[in-house]
Amino acid sequence: MSLKVYVDRLSQPSRAILIFCKLNGIEFEEVNIDLSKGQHRSTEYQEVNPMKQVPAIVHGTFKLFESHAILRYLASAFPEAADHWYPNDVQKRASVECVLDWHHSNLRRGSAGYVFNAILAPAFGLPLNPQAAAEGKSLLSASLATIDTYWLQKDGSFLLGNSQPSLADLSLVCEIMQLEFLDEKDRESILSPHKNVLKWIDDVKSATAPHFDEIHATLFKVREILQKQRSGGASS
Repeated sequence: MSLKVYVDRLSQPSRAILIFCKLNGIEFEEVNIDLSKGQHRSTEYQEVNPMKQVPAIVHGTFKLFESHAILRYLASAFPEAADHWYPNDVQKRASVECVLDWHHSNLRRGSAGYVFNAILAPAFGLPLNPQAAAEGKSLLSASLATIDTYWLQKDGSFLLGNSQPSLADLSLVCEIMQLEFLDEKDRESILSPHKNVLKWIDDVKSATAPHFDEIHATLFKVREILQKQRSGGASS
């Protein structure tokens, strides 16, 4: 069956899915859905995902949305996917699920809430919201502290003390990469207190090279535009 992956590379869960497919040799067709142009609200796309969000996949006649559900499906449906991403061992798999569930209501909510309300909202025709940004930043900092002191353990380079990355590592680090939109000083102030997190990010990047940087190239380009705007080098 053919696999279509509907994504916007500025969406952190979209990037995680693209990286996973490339790392595991899963053949797919990438279909770009430009959120800034409202393509996720088109009638055609709503037939793929009635929730009008990215990412989504169509595998043959099967349609699926929600990023963690997609990652779990891909890891289970494609035998070429290495076991360490989503282990067959029921207890190890449950532990990965635990981190993924925690992510949605903590790191993702904090990171997305801060970056969107502090930087990106105008690109979607919305005003900046300083109060929502402050709330997001507080949750983001608390989430990074939890990763640093709890989810990362001394006996392994990756979450849960594992020696190889799981779906949780990939999803969470792609989330943290959204902080690249911030100015360097702000990003440094958020991440620098969490030394274990910084090392873990580098370990995940190394384990997923060269696809990690390839998929994040769009994010880096937008970061350069934002930097020029902040320095007065661009008018729009």
